[in-house]
Amino acid sequence: MKAIILAAGYATRLYPLTKDKAKPLLPVGGKPMVEHIIGKIEELGVVDQVYIVTNEKFFEQFVEWEQDFSSSIPVTIINDGTTSNEDRLGAIGDKMLVMDKMKIDDDILDISGDNLFNFSLKEMYDFFLEKKSEIVGLYDIKDIEAATRFGICAIDEDKKVIDFQEKPDQPPSTLASTGIYMYPKRTVGLFRQYLKDGNKPDAPGFFLEWLHKREDMYGWAFDDEDEKWYDIGSLDQYEAANKDYEALR
Repeated sequence: MKAIILAAGYATRLYPLTKDKAKPLLPVGGKPMVEHIIGKIEELGVVDQVYIVTNEKFFEQFVEWEQDFSSSIPVTIINDGTTSNEDRLGAIGDKMLVMDKMKIDDDILDISGDNLFNFSLKEMYDFFLEKKSEIVGLYDIKDIEAATRFGICAIDEDKKVIDFQEKPDQPPSTLASTGIYMYPKRTVGLFRQYLKDGNKPDAPGFFLEWLHKREDMYGWAFDDEDEKWYDIGSLDQYEAANKDYEALR
């Protein structure tokens, strides 16, 4: 299995913190966010390569970070060549860039580089092996108004996705996509087809809206009381994550 960490955004909502520093390299609990993510990838014991896709603006920052970072899994930094929000490739465009550039023909663990979570991915991976299909990690945010700001999923009793909407006006549930996905290797071709058909290359949720109508896709909810997920899209969330992670040090 190959892992792709998406880190090519410009995080303008977190300015000035991210004006000159990549969001996944911001410290949380004493180390960059991306290191917490890689730690969770290492726990799985099945990933043999991590690809981090970033942009021209922050590429050298990631290269310098990687030189001092020790991991049991090889890490490759990929530059998407963009310099601003205006010329960015979009989340799906960046994933496709990595798949094509690195000629990936394997199962994929796809994680957004701006989220943090304290739970293990092992049970989600076991479910992925059982279903042999696309799996999206979910977290119940328990707030229907807040759900309008996320990719929201509805699942049936077998955890099969029956609806997925990106930032819906009327959310079908409060199960938010965590930015954690597991894809069988056949999905690489589906990403290519999605873009070939002229669909939006931006938010990952647009791909999931398209995908669940064509494939049996499943949702894995992280819903134990002690399981926490942080979408670092605002200063409040960043500060909350820092407070919780500092308490664990």
